[in-house]
Amino acid sequence: MLVRRAASRRAFAAGRALLAAHSSHSQRLAFARGNAALATSHPSEPQHHPELVQAHEHHKHEHRPDEQSADTPRARYHQLVVHGTLREDSHQMQIIDRLERLHRQLASYNPPEIPPIETHSSFFFRLLNPNGNRVVSVAEDKMPRGLYLYGDVGTGKSMLMDLFYNTLPPNIKRKRRVHFHAFMIDVHKRVHALKVKHGDTGIEDPILLVARDLANEASVLCLDEFQVTDIVDAMILRRLMECLLQFGVVSVMTSNRHPDDLYKNGIQRSSFIPTIDLLKTRYDVVDLGQGIDYRRVPRALSHVYFFPLSEANRREIDKIFEALTSDSNDLPIRNRPLRIWGRDLVVPESTSTVAKFSFKQLCGQPLSAADYLEVTRTFRTVFVTDVPKMGLNQKDMARRFITFIDACYESRTKLFTSSEVPIYQVFSDEASGNAGGVTDHMRSVMDDLGLNEQVIGTTSMFTGEEELFAFARACSRLVQMGTKEWAELTSDAHDSEDEQEYKQHH
Repeated sequence: MLVRRAASRRAFAAGRALLAAHSSHSQRLAFARGNAALATSHPSEPQHHPELVQAHEHHKHEHRPDEQSADTPRARYHQLVVHGTLREDSHQMQIIDRLERLHRQLASYNPPEIPPIETHSSFFFRLLNPNGNRVVSVAEDKMPRGLYLYGDVGTGKSMLMDLFYNTLPPNIKRKRRVHFHAFMIDVHKRVHALKVKHGDTGIEDPILLVARDLANEASVLCLDEFQVTDIVDAMILRRLMECLLQFGVVSVMTSNRHPDDLYKNGIQRSSFIPTIDLLKTRYDVVDLGQGIDYRRVPRALSHVYFFPLSEANRREIDKIFEALTSDSNDLPIRNRPLRIWGRDLVVPESTSTVAKFSFKQLCGQPLSAADYLEVTRTFRTVFVTDVPKMGLNQKDMARRFITFIDACYESRTKLFTSSEVPIYQVFSDEASGNAGGVTDHMRSVMDDLGLNEQVIGTTSMFTGEEELFAFARACSRLVQMGTKEWAELTSDAHDSEDEQEYKQHH
């Protein structure tokens, strides 16, 4: 096993060597995964690109004279193709040309200085100083247009964005790459902190202040997987994006949907239409096209999911947990408090890097995406035991489990589960005898995600378009997170002595 792993890692080595030395280790992993049919050891590429940059990371670009040939998106892409790490894709090359053009524009772009903004909430202060909050405003023709890249899952959007991010010109000193979900959580935290700070008197425009701080931290912002499902996000996005543009922030976004299809059938969607119009008028909207679908080649599974809920599987899960938590300097403790937004989430059993929950403990209480993101960022390996087959009366828990799966995926967390039925089918109707036919829409969603009815079954639990997509995507991610490629990539990023011990015994 270790020999095969060593061989597969050597297969990735050529691609990694081409990544600029200024890129963080996690960014190198993102790029090496991002598109492609890899050389012989890994002929298929995972269809997703997990979130590899924490919500508050801001990386400095250090120019090196010996990297001139790999300083642009096009040059970096061609080098990876020549070295056999990526397979050239004509559809992706069209996007590379767009990114190359934006790269050149940014090389001569001087982001404005962001001045402080007065935060007085007093009515008399605003009355006496009506122009006290004059803020910088960059004219549309004085800044490069951002990009909105959309296309099916598995066509390399995130990889291309990471490639662009990792080759930004040296004059761009402030930059940030973040998953859209984590970005919006960050925005809400900042708004909340402002409201707490200023109390009942309030602030006239908290989004302006948040946008100002974001612009001060990043003049180039890369947002992965732009998708709007929350009405609160939908209501503030237009103002937030307007302010970021006002402060001269250039954004590159990826999404599975054209702007016209965002927040479809959402509550008060008419209020979101101006955001769609803003995306279409201030950003170049680019369809990645069909290209090569890197999801279709079967991948070997790793034994991380156990079913049914038998005594033998319980013992196996316990044995793996004990192997991963055997370090005498970091033994498991019970009921560890994890501080999140000023309150404690109790982790039933954990070391500093491995956590174990029952399904009821994890999804039976009203936890949010922020809670699950914090769990998966704190613990690089998570065990979830006793996952039941879920029906309509457990829809809230099913939604939370989907949110947790997304958090695991975005944080590159290694997941072990024990479940009543195969983990991909815990939302399915078949086991309960309520199965119906697959609707045309559901079949389309499943096809977009490289799934089939035999793998995940069908469900009547989720009906709205966004819910169906989230369900199918979660199943797709569970399939990917059960592959040996995923185990290799998470181990590459998070190897530790206790995990090496587990590998030697399995």
